[in-house]
Amino acid sequence: MDKQTQDALKKQVAANAIDYVMSRLKPGDILGIGTGSTANFFIDMLGEHKGKFAATVASSEASAEHLKAQGIEVLDLRDVDRIAIYVDGADEVNTKNEMIKGGGAALTREKIVAAASDEFVCIVDTSKQVDVLGAFPLPIEVIPMAAKLVAKELEKTGGKPVLREGVITDNGNLIIDLHGLKIENAPELERSLNQITGVVTNGLFAVRPATVVLTA
Repeated sequence: MDKQTQDALKKQVAANAIDYVMSRLKPGDILGIGTGSTANFFIDMLGEHKGKFAATVASSEASAEHLKAQGIEVLDLRDVDRIAIYVDGADEVNTKNEMIKGGGAALTREKIVAAASDEFVCIVDTSKQVDVLGAFPLPIEVIPMAAKLVAKELEKTGGKPVLREGVITDNGNLIIDLHGLKIENAPELERSLNQITGVVTNGLFAVRPATVVLTA
């Protein structure tokens, strides 16, 4: 799929998500916003609906700045009791609504905001739909001093760990991408990877999958 076609699909699903979300939000609700190209199209369209919700919580500094540029208030999660809906894309999603996320290196904050939300709406184009997760390398956020230790442990999964060069997360950490996986039991792998000392979290969203997946 060429970029022009893919962008058109991303805009389409973002527009569908606007309709879906605005039909469910109340004026006092807080809206969670994810990170990435599809989320950016959603943010572009969100400015026209500012009066239909109270404010937002963003999963990355980049998304926060984008929202502010649209004149939309961005709150710190620490100041929020409840997020009604979290909207974000995915790098892969299966038929169980389990996902791989983190291509934009915001996986930890995305997982935190998703966990704080009543509903998680995942928005993707058809190229992100798969039967089995793992063709997209699984991102893992790692404390810098533990990178070598974590990489050795990750090799035991049968995958190939590769440090993502030149990338520092908003939390000041590194990303190791785990290549060559075929993930049959995503919740189990998500839990086991998070037990490795030095891992902050991994990009599997399977223990808490998306509530709804909207696809263009």
